[in-house]
Amino acid sequence: MTYERLVKRLAVLFALFWAALALRPWHFQDWVLENVLVLLALPIFIASYRCRLFSRLSWLLIFLFMCLHEIGAHYTYSEVPYDDWWRHLTGRSFNETFGWRRNHFDRAVHFLYGLMLAYPFREIFLRIANARGFWGYFLPLDITMSSSLLYELIEWLAAELLGSDLGQAYLGTQGDIWDAHKDMALATCGAALAMLVTALVNWRCQRDFAREWSESWRVKAAGDTFTKEPEP
Repeated sequence: MTYERLVKRLAVLFALFWAALALRPWHFQDWVLENVLVLLALPIFIASYRCRLFSRLSWLLIFLFMCLHEIGAHYTYSEVPYDDWWRHLTGRSFNETFGWRRNHFDRAVHFLYGLMLAYPFREIFLRIANARGFWGYFLPLDITMSSSLLYELIEWLAAELLGSDLGQAYLGTQGDIWDAHKDMALATCGAALAMLVTALVNWRCQRDFAREWSESWRVKAAGDTFTKEPEP
């Protein structure tokens, strides 16, 4: 499948998924707040597609994460009924199996934020900053940590401004005073694992697939510039 066809199909699938989950969300105001992030990311994704910033793998990872985010937005992160779904499929409680007393969907998504998006972050640093060696693996981890911190600060500010039930629904701490710290730690662990796996795959295959993607488009861009006819 060509690059353009894959990205367009993922965009259509996400639009359909978003539209389905936009119907009767559990807490409409919280759904609106959660989708502000999607709205802000949309022009970034369009610009990234036009300049071929991300590879096919990165677009797939981004698509999967955004779908998880929409599930959290529909139900609110602290109320996603994954335990009911699991009980319906297996007849057993997922939370009771692991001895959990809280809804851990938000924790899972924070971990997957690092695990799924560290690789696209790496492609950004390789393409734009031409990061090499250690920095090509550390900077994606660093930006994951920084963006997780920024998100937690935004959540805190939004909760302070909104107050009452809406603020609590948006925060989703479920009574855990260390919720923000644990979320940031999980995102960091996810990104560290992603970069470790990426480094091992690159070492095992003796090639850096993300760098090859980045350099192929850098060479193409240079070629287009070279062959462009001079303006009169």
